[in-house]
Amino acid sequence: MKSYLFAACMLFLVMSCSSDDDVTVPQCAKPTNVSASAVTFESATISWNDNNASSYTVEFGLSGFTIGSGTTSNTNENSIMLSGLTANTSYDVYIKSNCSSTNTSMYTNTFTVTTAAPLVVPQFMPNLSELNLFTGDLENLTPSPYAFVYDLNTPLFTDYAYKHRVIALPPGTTMDYVDNGFPDFPDNTVIAKSFYYFNDERNESLGKKLIETRILIKVAGEWELGNYKWNEAQTDAVLDNTTGTVPVTYINASGNTQNVNYVIPSANQCFDCHNNENIVTPIGPKLRTMNFDNQLQDFIDAGHLSNLTDPNTVTVLPNWEDDSYTLEQRARAYFDVNCAHCHSDGGFCQFQTLLRLTYETPFEDSYIFESKDEIDTRMETFNPPYTMPLIGTTMVHDEGYALIRSYLSTLE
Repeated sequence: MKSYLFAACMLFLVMSCSSDDDVTVPQCAKPTNVSASAVTFESATISWNDNNASSYTVEFGLSGFTIGSGTTSNTNENSIMLSGLTANTSYDVYIKSNCSSTNTSMYTNTFTVTTAAPLVVPQFMPNLSELNLFTGDLENLTPSPYAFVYDLNTPLFTDYAYKHRVIALPPGTTMDYVDNGFPDFPDNTVIAKSFYYFNDERNESLGKKLIETRILIKVAGEWELGNYKWNEAQTDAVLDNTTGTVPVTYINASGNTQNVNYVIPSANQCFDCHNNENIVTPIGPKLRTMNFDNQLQDFIDAGHLSNLTDPNTVTVLPNWEDDSYTLEQRARAYFDVNCAHCHSDGGFCQFQTLLRLTYETPFEDSYIFESKDEIDTRMETFNPPYTMPLIGTTMVHDEGYALIRSYLSTLE
């Protein structure tokens, strides 16, 4: 009898174990190949391989957060859009598969996604930093991904200050080629020009002193202007459309100490120069002024400039320091950038004088010859309000004046 009972128990145990093996469910597999797409300044889509789980749990938070303290979402799909994120910020993401209510996978390894930079704000905010024109430490003037640097072949003279020029176009838009002059800028374009001095021009790594950043914003087809003054700590600039004087001391390339009482113009003074037929207009970024060092082709390749296939069809404003051009070409180019915005039809001086100084104006229509003595005397010394230009500088540009005087002396 005991043998019979023992055999029966063994048979029951074997059958019982066999039944358990038959219903064993494999461990739910973790998601694989996690990736991110459509990353913006406020959202990102996270995707992974579908392993036929009934659902997935996604948890995310600022990089370094502890699982269980993040934001959790469930989805039946193998992707999810994370929204309400902060720009320029890294987030850690973890995902697990839910094969059933009692069978879930482990979380995936950490997947990190970094949101894009914030969009440029085409408004005059109280602080320059709020426009999002630059990323990182503001004083480095690193352009936002939505902005790009441009330069001019012949720049305006401003008491030997350096300039950093930036254009920010709304996403999905371009500058459109029209002619050799200004391109057609879309609404909400922001143009910025920052003025600064290197502490020592012989060694730029020794830093710089930022003075002001002038801003133009195109709103509903018309340009508006404003000015930001940098603080002493060089951490930000404040919107301030009044004039001001900033003392600057620096060492020039020759090793000589220079002292400048840099005058920041008021918004009204800026309008005097940025004025054509009483409408605010840019001055520098004409295509023929930017047409050097392959810059226009770079704009085309980057998708910033459209309607132009061959930059060689655009004329070039000469660099006034380039001796390969004639004396007249160099002088006329200098006049164009430094003087023509006022001395042109529609400009501030259109009714005060017949002098017309745009590069394209034929010499016989420019009245340069008739005005040569007055031009010379008004450029040779700094004597406001008689000296030229009327605003934007507090000293004679020795090199520029030498060029113009040499040119004027050839006119007989």
